[in-house]
Amino acid sequence: MTVIASYVYKDGRRVREAPLTPEGLALGPDEFVWAGLYDPTDQELAVLVERFQLHPLAVEDALSAHQMPKVEVYGHELFVVARTAEKVEDHIEYGETHIFVGDDHVITIRHGSARTHTALRSLLEASPRQLRAGPDYVLHGVLDFVVDAYVPIVDASEDSVLALEQKTLDAFLSRHEIRRLFTLRRELLKFRRILGPMEEVAGKLQSLDLPCIDPDVRPYFRDVSDHVRRVNSRLNGLNDILSSVFEVANLLEQQRQGLITRKLAAWAAILAVPTAIAGIYGMNFDFMPELHWRYGYAYVMGLIAVVCAALYVTFKRTRWL
Repeated sequence: MTVIASYVYKDGRRVREAPLTPEGLALGPDEFVWAGLYDPTDQELAVLVERFQLHPLAVEDALSAHQMPKVEVYGHELFVVARTAEKVEDHIEYGETHIFVGDDHVITIRHGSARTHTALRSLLEASPRQLRAGPDYVLHGVLDFVVDAYVPIVDASEDSVLALEQKTLDAFLSRHEIRRLFTLRRELLKFRRILGPMEEVAGKLQSLDLPCIDPDVRPYFRDVSDHVRRVNSRLNGLNDILSSVFEVANLLEQQRQGLITRKLAAWAAILAVPTAIAGIYGMNFDFMPELHWRYGYAYVMGLIAVVCAALYVTFKRTRWL
C-alpha cells in the first residue's frame, strides 16, 4: 500500500481520514486534504489527478522521479520538488519528495526516501494555530523536514574529515584511507549540487508572489533558506579542510621520499669505501702495498671499519640516517 496517510484538516485540526476516492476527497468549506504517498502507482495517483485537476506535466515529473529541486507554477497550483538525503556509511543516499500545493490540498509523493512524514504530521498537528494557515504552511513543514535531515550528514562528514586530518598529522595515510578521503570528497561535491537548487527553491517561495502562498507564511521559507545556507557554508569549510589534508599528505609524502633518498645516498657513500678497497685488492697485480705483509689483511679490514664508522657518525649527525 503506497498511501501512507491521507487526512482532512479544518481550522488547524484533523477532521477525518480521507481515502483516495471521490467520496473520501469531498471537502467542505475551509477544509483541505493532506495526502502522503510513497512511490504511488498510476491508478492511485489518477484519483488525485482527476479530483484536483493536477497538471499533466507535473504528474509526469512526479512519476518519473528524476528531478532536481525546483518550483513550478501551473495556474493556481504549485509543484515543488525537494531532494532528500541520508548518510549511509561513507555514502549519501538521495531521494525525492514531490509536493503538489493547491488552495484545498497538499499532496506529498516520496521516492527513495526512507524517512516518513509521520513525525512531521504529528508535529504540525500539535500546533493548530500555525496549521490553520493551510497548505502553504504544510509545504513549509515538509521543506523544513527535508532540510533538517541535511545537518546530521554534515555532522557525520565533519567527524570523518577531522579524523582523517588528525590521522594525516599522526601518521601516513594508508591506501584505504586515501580511497576513503576521495570518496568523502566526491560525496560532498554531489551533495553541494543539490544545496544550490534547494536554496533557490526556498528563496522563490519567500520572495515571489506565488499562488497558494500567503504573505504571512513567506517568512517561514526564509528560515528554510537560512538552514540550507548554513549547511552549504559548513560544506565549504569541509572542502577547505579536505584540500588541506591533501596538501599535508602530499608534503609529508614528499618529505618521506626525500628522507629515504638521503638515507640511500648515505648508505651508498658508506658502502663505497669497502667496495673501492675490495676492488683494488681484487686486481691481479704482483706488486701491491701490504700484499705480502703479515698484518695486511687485518690492517685493511680495520681501515674499512674505521672509515665506515666515521662516515656513519657524520651522516647520523647531519640526520641523513
